[in-house]
Amino acid sequence: MSSPAQPLAASLVQSVDWLAIAPPTIVAVVGLVVLVADLFVAEHRKTLLGWTSVAGLAAATAMLLPLLDGDRSTFCLTGDAAVCSYVADRFTLVIQFLVLGGALLAALLSVTALKDARKELPEGEYWFLLLSSAAGAALLPASRDLATLIIALEVASLPAFALVGLKYGDRKSSEAALKFFLSSVTATAVSLMGISFVYATTGTLYLTQVADRIQDVDGQFHTLAQTGVVLTLVGFAFKTAAVPFHFWVPDTYVGAPLPIAAYLSVIGKAVGFSGLILLTVVALPSYADVWGPALAALAALTMTVGNAGALRQQATRAYSAVRLLAWSSVGQAGYLLVPIAAAAYSGDAEKSIGSTVAYALMYGAVNLGAFAVAALVGRTKVLNRVADYRGLYASSPLSALLLAFFLLCLAGLPPGIIGLFAKVTVFSAAVDAGLGWLAVVMAVNVVIALFYYLQWTALLFRAPEGEPEKHRVPGPVTAAIALTGVLGVALSGAPQLVLRFTDTGLF
Repeated sequence: MSSPAQPLAASLVQSVDWLAIAPPTIVAVVGLVVLVADLFVAEHRKTLLGWTSVAGLAAATAMLLPLLDGDRSTFCLTGDAAVCSYVADRFTLVIQFLVLGGALLAALLSVTALKDARKELPEGEYWFLLLSSAAGAALLPASRDLATLIIALEVASLPAFALVGLKYGDRKSSEAALKFFLSSVTATAVSLMGISFVYATTGTLYLTQVADRIQDVDGQFHTLAQTGVVLTLVGFAFKTAAVPFHFWVPDTYVGAPLPIAAYLSVIGKAVGFSGLILLTVVALPSYADVWGPALAALAALTMTVGNAGALRQQATRAYSAVRLLAWSSVGQAGYLLVPIAAAAYSGDAEKSIGSTVAYALMYGAVNLGAFAVAALVGRTKVLNRVADYRGLYASSPLSALLLAFFLLCLAGLPPGIIGLFAKVTVFSAAVDAGLGWLAVVMAVNVVIALFYYLQWTALLFRAPEGEPEKHRVPGPVTAAIALTGVLGVALSGAPQLVLRFTDTGLF
C-alpha cells in the first residue's frame, strides 16, 4: 500500500531556490520582526524600528546582485521544469530594483515624517504595513502564474489602503483611504472575474501555458476568452492610474502621509505596469488585436487628462504642489503605456517593453526626488502650495537646484538629459510600431506639460516674499534627496546606461 504513495509524495516535493526568492522574503521577514519588536521597544526608542526597516530594504536590494549571473526559477511543475510560478530573470530584477530602491527612499522620508507626526502615526504598524506592501510589490514581477500575480497585487495594495488612512483623527486621510479602498476592491473583483474566464477557457493559470492554449480556444468560448482578457487588464489599469481609473489619485496623494504618496506614485505604478506587461506580452500575445488598441487609447486619454489636470492647479490652492505631482504622475502613466501598446503592433515586442522599463527607471528616480523636496518644504509649509516654493533658492539653494533638475527631467528638457532620452525612446517605440497618431498626441502633451513644469521651476528662483525661511534638512531627508539627485545626474551624464535595460529577457 505504501509503495504507490511514495512516488506520488515524491512528485509533490519541490526544492526551493532560496537565493531567487531572497529579496521579497527578506522584506517580509523584517516586516514581521518589526511588528513583534514594536511590542517590546520603549516609546522613546521607536526610531529603531524605522532604521531596522531601512536596513532590511537595503539588504533586500543588495540581494539582487548575486542574481545577476543568470535566470533562476523556482516553484516549477514537477513534470515540466520550464513552467514555473516564480522566475528571477532580467525583467524581474530590474523591476525589483525599482520597487525596493523606491521603498528604501520612501522609508528614509518616513523616518523624519514619523518623528514630525508627534504620535499621530503608530510607528510599529506603519513600518509593518510599508514592508508588507513592498514585499508584495517585489513578488509581482517574478510571478508567472495568474494566482501568484493577483495575490502579489493584493499584498502590495491592501497595506497601502491602511497606510493612506493611518493618521489618527485626520478626516482627509480617512476619506482618501476609503475612496482608494472602494475603487481598488472593485477593480480587483473585475480582474478576478476576468482571470476565472481565462482559466475556464484554457484550464491553466501559468502564463506561458495560457499563451499556448488560448490560441486554440473553441469557437463557442472565443467571446468568453476575449471578455476575460479585457476584464483581467482592468485591475492593472487601475493600479497604473490610467484614465478612467485615475480618479482616486489626487485625493489619495493629498490625504496620505507624503512618503506614502511618493511610494504610491512610483511603486504603485511599477506594480501595475509589470503586471500589465506580464499579462499582455507573456500570457496574451495572441490577443494583441484586443489589448493593443485598448492600451493605445488608454495611453492617449491618460496623458491628456493627466496633463490637463496638472495645468489647472492654482499655485495658491492648499496642497497644490502635491496635487500637481499627482496629476503629473497620471500624465506620466500615459507615456509609460505607449510602448506596451506599441508591443502589440511591433515586430520587436521586447524592445518596446524595454522602453517602458527604461522610462520607469527614469521616472522613479526623479519623481521620488521631487517628492523628497516636497517633504522638506512641507515640514515648514503645512499646506504645501506651489506658491510656498517661491524663492526656495534663497533659503535652500541645493534643494531648489535639485527640484529644478527633477522637474526638468520630468519635462524632458536639458540639463535633465535622462528625461529627454527616455521620452525619445518611448516616442520612437510608437513610431516604429506604426502608431504615428499616438506619437503626435504624446508630442502635444509633452508641450503642454512644459508649461506647468517650467512655471514651477521659475518660481523657485524668484525673489521671496518677505524674509527667506531657512529649511533645516534632517539627515534621512538629505540622504533621500542626495540619492535621487546623484542617480538622476549620473543617468543624465550617461543615458546609455538605461539602454542596458531594454533587453528584458522576457522572450
